[in-house]
Amino acid sequence: MIAFYNPEGVGDILLITLEPFEKQNVRIEKKGDVVRIFDEKTRKTVGYNIFQASRHFSLKAERGRAAVDGEMIDAVNRLLRENGFEEISADLSPKFVVGLVKEKKKHPNADKLSVCQVDVGGEVLQIVCGAPNVEAGQKVVVAKVGAVMPSGMVIKEAELRGVKSMGMICSARELELPNAPQEKGILVLDDAYRVGEPFEFPGQ
Repeated sequence: MIAFYNPEGVGDILLITLEPFEKQNVRIEKKGDVVRIFDEKTRKTVGYNIFQASRHFSLKAERGRAAVDGEMIDAVNRLLRENGFEEISADLSPKFVVGLVKEKKKHPNADKLSVCQVDVGGEVLQIVCGAPNVEAGQKVVVAKVGAVMPSGMVIKEAELRGVKSMGMICSARELELPNAPQEKGILVLDDAYRVGEPFEFPGQ
């Protein structure tokens, strides 16, 4: 679940995305202040727009991204129940974590890409990376599927030149860290960081 709230740019509307969708393939259903967005063919709910959001929630937003926590999920579900919609659930686990590059191999179909196996604590993710400085043994910042980058880009499961990628290894510039170098390359962390722990940064 990803939530956006930008009253100056969009109005007093909470935008909730449950999964990626193409605008031309969806329809809407409105009850009260709630608009359900669903796939036209499968009827599966892919998101909600909640109007007059400030009347229903106490919202905290940074650069348009609303903080999603248990309190928000409870408030959203209460409003959905009141309007006859199904409740939602959300993965509240950290989306930016410390990873350890266990293996790096050359991409079979692209000279400038590497296929990395990255331990993020409890699971190993395959991530295609284009940074020239990525190497096995490094501790890095991983944006997992569902993470929202400071630029607003949402990290999705992808296939790059025929190879599945389940996240992104981040640079300091992509994380908009202070004094981030402008040259291309991932952020390499020191040994003080623990694999799997959340990586906190300004503007998250």
